[in-house]
Amino acid sequence: MNGMWLHRKIEENTGLLIFGILFVSAIGGLVQLLPILEQESLETAAGNTRPYSAIELTGRDIYIREGCSVCHSQQIRPLIAEVERYGPYSRAGEFVYDRPFLWGSKRTGPDLHRIGGKYSDDWHRIHLLDPRAVVPGSIMPAYPWLVRREASASGDITAKMAGLRRLGHPYTDAEIAGAEADLEGLLEIDALIAYLQSLGTGFTEEGP
Repeated sequence: MNGMWLHRKIEENTGLLIFGILFVSAIGGLVQLLPILEQESLETAAGNTRPYSAIELTGRDIYIREGCSVCHSQQIRPLIAEVERYGPYSRAGEFVYDRPFLWGSKRTGPDLHRIGGKYSDDWHRIHLLDPRAVVPGSIMPAYPWLVRREASASGDITAKMAGLRRLGHPYTDAEIAGAEADLEGLLEIDALIAYLQSLGTGFTEEGP
């Protein structure tokens, strides 16, 4: 009887009902999130996974700026069809240095997580400037401005690497100090290609 009275009371009081919903949702969220915080594989680099170099990190920023993740995911699921098409499925430890994650969920274009080393730098250059020259029927837009902008102009790479080191990325003082020099003479398209060529290359069959 008391249970029915309480149930009716909650239904009649909008504020109490909202509080109850939020309370139950919070418990459900904690049950899902707390075990993840203790999952070692999310903090341990898999295989040969390493932090992005200054050039690759700059390319990643360009990738984000140009909205590439809107059409391309970076998450190969452990399904036969996906593995046969894209390569070995993605492991959690391959993303320990990704801030933010670029997993994505929409595939207007193919998944790019194993694109590194699949094509030459020249192929990527042509593809970015004139997609249909190498992929007939492609609906991907061209990015001609990438050859008109210097890579060093896309952000303060020294400050970015220093900030990432505070978050746990193992950059050395020498790597941070030499970051701007690494970008000298490079265009944005060079940095973006370097980033694409790094994707998925940290995986090893023996890795976790």
